[in-house]
Amino acid sequence: MKVTKFSFLLFIGAAFLLLTGCSLKSEEEAIKSTKAIVEKTFKEEGKESNQEMEGFSLYIPDHLETVEKGPSNVIFENGDQTFILFYNALEEPTSQLNYEEASSADKPLLLTTFEKENKFGYLRIIDTDDGYELQVGVGGVKITTITSKGDMEQSAEDMMVMANSLVKTEAE
Repeated sequence: MKVTKFSFLLFIGAAFLLLTGCSLKSEEEAIKSTKAIVEKTFKEEGKESNQEMEGFSLYIPDHLETVEKGPSNVIFENGDQTFILFYNALEEPTSQLNYEEASSADKPLLLTTFEKENKFGYLRIIDTDDGYELQVGVGGVKITTITSKGDMEQSAEDMMVMANSLVKTEAE
């Protein structure tokens, strides 16, 4: 009986460590790994679109739900986390307009850029009272969310996947 209780407690402890492992990262480690995954995702070929919007199409990860869409804005949710996408169809994929706006933020924890042929991207991370504000952009596309340190990497990867996949389509 004692071996069973000990095994159960050991199992619970291991499960706790496994579930909280991401949040054990320091802020610096979380930011560094987020930057690496966003840069890697930016450099990859954009995923094939799976959603048509007004004037553009893009890839949306399965775990995100579209809750509102308009001609230049789309709001997604993953549980209680909201992602806001803004698209300026007048800006090319090499545009730095959104980056220049993002650069005006006070004391970002990270503001970095990525470039490849015919595309310009960026990542900005700001510490807020509610968590970490992430903003990812590619040309005329920017996506913003508030996330936790433990979810920072996944959120930023999802955002860059979407921004990197957006393709302008003919307006109807």
